[in-house]
Amino acid sequence: MSATETAIASAEAHSAHNYHPLPVVVASAEGAWMTDVEGRRYLDLLAGYSALNFGHGNRRLIDAARAQLERVTLTSRAFHHDRFADFCTELAALCGMEMVLPMNTGAEAVETAVKTARKWGYRVKGVPDGMAKIIVASDNFHGRTTTIISFSTDPEARADYGPYTPGFEIVPYGDLTALREAMTENTVAVLIEPIQGEAGVLVPPAGYLPGVRELTRERNVLFIADEIQSGLGRTGKTFALEHEGVIPDMYVLGKALGGGVVPVSAVVSSAGILGVFKPGEHGSTFGGNPLACAVALEVIAMLRTGEYQERAAELGDHLHRELGLLAGGGAVETVRGRGLWAGVDIAPALGTGREISERLMEERVLVKDTHGSTIRIAPPLVISKEDLDWGLDRLRTVLSA
Repeated sequence: MSATETAIASAEAHSAHNYHPLPVVVASAEGAWMTDVEGRRYLDLLAGYSALNFGHGNRRLIDAARAQLERVTLTSRAFHHDRFADFCTELAALCGMEMVLPMNTGAEAVETAVKTARKWGYRVKGVPDGMAKIIVASDNFHGRTTTIISFSTDPEARADYGPYTPGFEIVPYGDLTALREAMTENTVAVLIEPIQGEAGVLVPPAGYLPGVRELTRERNVLFIADEIQSGLGRTGKTFALEHEGVIPDMYVLGKALGGGVVPVSAVVSSAGILGVFKPGEHGSTFGGNPLACAVALEVIAMLRTGEYQERAAELGDHLHRELGLLAGGGAVETVRGRGLWAGVDIAPALGTGREISERLMEERVLVKDTHGSTIRIAPPLVISKEDLDWGLDRLRTVLSA
């Protein structure tokens, strides 16, 4: 067997089959390119679901990690360390907020946001104990913990994991009327993705997000924005909500915050909201560890210049122009997205999203399918225009075959 076949066979034999990866085995990567165990190079148009916004092996991030590795990597939150205060201060400033509660994964951050909203509801809003409700959107993807999949509408994420956690109301994404009707005195939060990534890069109707902000403010309900995929430069702004001029009560961040080097996530909000926690009521051994803080601080410094947001906006305009031309040719039904992020609905007659992804892999381009005939395109923000055009040419080749 080839090196690729050997590695895949070993993985299949000794790992749970909870993923169905494309049959490529990556051995190294730099920028927007990955190289497999056979020495073949592939253009990465997925960027780790936005975790690799700054590309593979970004020198600034690797140097920050290496320097911290030589000093201290973990103290637990039983002690202070000398990177923690700077991390919290700088991330709060980037978000225009006051306080940060660091965790590790996006799902942990979403769970933290849920706990925060409930505790705020009981301690501040005065909701009767055990009665707090959080409104979420259909077709959401916020993670895979038991509580999170309890408010998922995706059968693959939800089936066979009951009994499910109560306390959530699901309404159609983009429907302000349904949101208004679902609100009660016991509603403590609305948790939504400004752009739904896993659902196929769904952008809500114009005015929806400002409408959510207005409704939540009127009803004394927290607006929680899950910007784990959409935030930190992906859409051409630091946060996707900025396109609508909206500021939430709470950001949930992850993925790109760790630069593709270490897992880093956080809930960022005001002192009046995150201040509901007292010592011992919530935490994480690795949350806010020195290594994570060092890398995230460099990510924040890179975002402060605005160059990555500007790049995502400019290249994103180009990406959507080119994809829009494909949409008029019969092979592509719909293109959605914002910035360097697109969901492309392939005409079913040409194949499923998985089949198109496999054909693109043969052309040395890596993307990811979702929901039948949709593929997602989300290259690292550092990709060159020439490389992006090369990848789009490969897509045209596959769609015209």
